[in-house]
Amino acid sequence: MITANLRATPQAMQEAATRQAPEFAVFRGVEAGFPESGGRPAPLAFHLRHRLEARYLAARGVSSSLAHAAAARAAAQFVLAEAATLSPQDRAALPGWVKIMAADASPGAHIIAQIFSTTLQQAELLHKIWTYLGTAESLLETGGDIRLARDPKTALNGYGCSHRPRPWAVTFASSTASSSSERGYTAADQARLAATAALLRGASPGKAIGACEEAARRGIAKALGMRAAERVILAASGTDTELLALALSHMAGHDQPILNILIAPEETGRGVPLAARGKHFAVDTALGHDVTFEAPVAGFRADTEIASIALRESSGAVRPAALVEAELEAALAAGLKAGQFVIMHGLDLSKTGLLAPSPAFFARMRGIYGDRFDIVVDACQARLSPAAIRAYLDLGALVLITGSKFFTGPPFSGAALLPAAMAARLQHGTLPRGLAAYFNRGEFPASATCAAALPEGGNYGLALRWHAALAEIKALLRTAPARRAAILQGFGTVVRAALAKHPALTLLEAPPIARTALDEEWERLPSIFTFSLQAPHEPARRLTPAEARNVYTWLNTDLSALLPQSPALAARICHIGQPVPLAQPNGGGQMGALRVSAGARLISGEPSHRPLGPKARLARELADLALVFEKISLILRHWQTLSAASPSPAYRPASARPRAPVP
Repeated sequence: MITANLRATPQAMQEAATRQAPEFAVFRGVEAGFPESGGRPAPLAFHLRHRLEARYLAARGVSSSLAHAAAARAAAQFVLAEAATLSPQDRAALPGWVKIMAADASPGAHIIAQIFSTTLQQAELLHKIWTYLGTAESLLETGGDIRLARDPKTALNGYGCSHRPRPWAVTFASSTASSSSERGYTAADQARLAATAALLRGASPGKAIGACEEAARRGIAKALGMRAAERVILAASGTDTELLALALSHMAGHDQPILNILIAPEETGRGVPLAARGKHFAVDTALGHDVTFEAPVAGFRADTEIASIALRESSGAVRPAALVEAELEAALAAGLKAGQFVIMHGLDLSKTGLLAPSPAFFARMRGIYGDRFDIVVDACQARLSPAAIRAYLDLGALVLITGSKFFTGPPFSGAALLPAAMAARLQHGTLPRGLAAYFNRGEFPASATCAAALPEGGNYGLALRWHAALAEIKALLRTAPARRAAILQGFGTVVRAALAKHPALTLLEAPPIARTALDEEWERLPSIFTFSLQAPHEPARRLTPAEARNVYTWLNTDLSALLPQSPALAARICHIGQPVPLAQPNGGGQMGALRVSAGARLISGEPSHRPLGPKARLARELADLALVFEKISLILRHWQTLSAASPSPAYRPASARPRAPVP
């Protein structure tokens, strides 16, 4: 399959081409038409990547010269992203147009036509659709905020992960974000190639990207068992879905002030309280608009109030469920009595694995108050079955999910699942006009007349991220529920044993998870384990959030140069959940709690371990899980050394070196 070749590194592609000789023997010489190389053959992998994509596009109705020029942009981005793996001689042999074609801005139609001998009309088309061309990883980084951008120093984004597969990393970070797997990357690349071919055949960006988003919506609806009258709206992030939820309540046909009841916003996302009041929660939006942090989003009611219900005591202990539900009911009753339209949130699950309130509570409130309030269930962790989602939708709840947590798709892939009654609002309501800074028409279903006021087109990066996530969802759903439960039980056993082995680490237990009597066994099992860390220099306290973030960062870093006494362990890259601020057990401020979490890939099988059988693969994964805690202990033992050096992570291990090119 072509995408299997396109996702490989230059080294891997060169080795693959060597095995497939003589078909690709032509690429060993100087490629005709590249005199800039000065007679030196550019890397075989670069030529192979260029030729494979051009061949794919030409086979789908794109003229040969146009396909060749369009494929050059992807090939250029591909080889520059892997420049560190190339020898100086290989880098010098690259054609002079590589940097031009990899650039964010088009060089202009005349330069494109001159380089690739296309017609001016073809070059003008490439100039027009320039931002939609390139590698999957470059496009996956679009349509989000600054956290999606690659740090030039580390080649990782703000979540410490990559849109390129990073199979050498031990990854138990699904409570925050994960690097793309080979499976997810391939699915995103297939969607990219289909859209690229459509664009090169003359389809408008709105039509080509819209089709990509519509395919993602259909895939989500089918995978999660949604009904014909229900709808899916795509959103760049879980926080964007929160703003959308508020907008949908504006469209409920009332003229009342809104009371938005939140559950433990500190355990969902920092921007949630702002989005819940209709305010900008960052300095930029997913569509690239600069906005003023905390300023009102145009068109949202200025009189919206929020009420926050805590899930933990000031000591950090989890509050009893009955007390939480009593406060929720009191807030709902008070809001309705005051003439407010109430949005009541549920949390399934929090960053540390907490669920509140129960579906039975929502059902009881529906029985008492009918449809005088909206229910919004934050299920962005997505650690629940399609049947559990169905139960929420049957209560008339708007369900917010992401493809980037449990499902392990790329970060910034959110969606709102609308029950039938709420979906009907899309036909007659009016969206707050400021939502146009966050959503295009393409994120909404075609039947949503309210989206006519939004910008034409779609969020291409968001669509591709969902195609990657859907590949992971489908693989998860192909795994029998009983096996899912067995794997999660094994995961929990290893975590508890590892924490017992390392007394400086303390497990923070979460209450049992229970929704309804119809729960599948696996979705009741904990898949997020939260733990605190003893401060090595002050044993009486736990690490602060800032100190815990250092541990989180150093885990994701090859430390072998700093800790030569344990080179193998220090070199392993381990990516886990970002620290959550919680109360110090004995008072005195906050501690930072880290998390290891099981994701869908642990259940369906990490693609990079495909050569191993199912038992060996799982044993390898669980051994890597235990290794995470070994490296944490190593970090704590060498705290002063690492603090002085302040090492940074990188896409590849520091010990990796480019190998000599195949002669």
